[in-house]
Amino acid sequence: ELYATLRQKLAGCTLFITGASRGIGKAIALKAAKDGANIVIAAKTAEPHPTLPGTIYTAAAEIEAAGGKALPCIVNVREEQQIINAVEKAVKTFGGIDILVNNASAISLTGTLETETKKVNLMMDVNVRGTYLTSKTCLPHLRKSRNPHILNLSPPMNLNPMWFKNHCAYTISKYGMSMCVLGMAEEFRGEVAVNALWPKTAIHTAAMDMLGGSGIEKQCRKTDILADAAYCILTKPKSFTGNFIIDEVLLREEGVKDFDVYAIAPGHPLMPDFFLDHEGPDGATVSTAPAPAKPLSPVAETFRVIQGAMSEEYVRSTQGVFQFELSGKTIACKTFPRSRS
Repeated sequence: ELYATLRQKLAGCTLFITGASRGIGKAIALKAAKDGANIVIAAKTAEPHPTLPGTIYTAAAEIEAAGGKALPCIVNVREEQQIINAVEKAVKTFGGIDILVNNASAISLTGTLETETKKVNLMMDVNVRGTYLTSKTCLPHLRKSRNPHILNLSPPMNLNPMWFKNHCAYTISKYGMSMCVLGMAEEFRGEVAVNALWPKTAIHTAAMDMLGGSGIEKQCRKTDILADAAYCILTKPKSFTGNFIIDEVLLREEGVKDFDVYAIAPGHPLMPDFFLDHEGPDGATVSTAPAPAKPLSPVAETFRVIQGAMSEEYVRSTQGVFQFELSGKTIACKTFPRSRS
């Protein structure tokens, strides 16, 4: 019994999770609920959605069934008053807030000319402004907690232009969430831990189904991997702060060896997530080639892009042999050094 109690590290803790009615937010909530945590489900969906699964009430029922206490709150993070009302209700119900998970996000993988202004506004409002305001509203209560944490679902800030050129607005909005980590971790150092968590591979969610279409799930991992990584972070002392964590890297450090348990289709090649450079065969990070200061010839530019998109992992998984037939006046020889093996 004592062992079980010691293991339930989040028992009695109150987590305020945005976008917790489904997907990654709900997975993190259910993991904490198994410890007996209190979960504030701060999400928009109160009525069943025509295409998306779950509501704040169905999520609440699952959380209670897993052993937690749930407080479903209708919160659109674009509306500051809804955030304030939910935080007040959480404090009144559970006596405080110990952990904030900024998970709510909007996505549109479109170029600058294709992105409607309303989509730009949505991504900036939900991802950057929503994260900032929810953090601001929760912070006075977090500062009273014994081991407070803010965790943003956002990537390391990789400034390689390839992560901007195809979806500039989305990248700006996600890096805005990461800049909140950078700034608030330093501002509240010693008081509140502030970290970011991002998956190494694509994660199977309703959003991924919409973006990738049918069959995409085979290239994805389950939301469980992020729930396990989040649990790891949120149970660390508040001195663990200002980190940009990749789920698989952290779990390997914690001793996890079998990652097939997280795969939708074990053994199937996995799709790397956005914003991460590839890993070389010796484990070293291989940065995709940054844009050169001087414009390259069209052929050299083509190979620069190809080099950035290639990795040993892709070649192994596809068993592909690539042949290029080049013609024209601007051809120049370019050789790529062999990776060490």
